[in-house]
This record gives sequence, C-alpha cells and structure tokens, in this order.
Amino acid sequence: MVLEVKKKDKESSQNLVHRFTKVVRQSGVLLQVRGKQFRKRAKSTLAKKRSALRRVGLRIEKSRQEKLSKPK
Repeated sequence: MVLEVKKKDKESSQNLVHRFTKVVRQSGVLLQVRGKQFRKRAKSTLAKKRSALRRVGLRIEKSRQEKLSKPK
C-alpha cells in the first residue's frame, strides 16, 4: 500500500506533515504494523497437550486435597 501526499501551492511543510500523519492514521497501516509486532505465536500441538495434562493433574490433585482435608 502506497500512501501519497503531494504538497499544495502555498502550503507550509508543517501543514503537509499534519496531512500526511492524518492519512497514515486513517489508512490503518500503523495498527497493522503494531499488530504484527506484538503478535504472539500459536502454541504447538505438544505444548497444548502438555498444558492440558497439567490442568488435569492439578484438578485431580486439588480434589484429592479436598478429600483429605479435615471437615470444618
């Protein structure tokens, strides 16, 4: 995507920069770049399996601890 802003007759450079930044903001280019910059990678299948197994193990351990605890 090419953004083009040409200087008008008798337009100051400050006005030109202001118009350019407005065009860039409206185009959404910065949002796309920031989204790519901070994008997290998807988990691999092995990592998904390991985290699922960890959750199951924690759930079992928690229920075991509840069964062993003294009644109030």
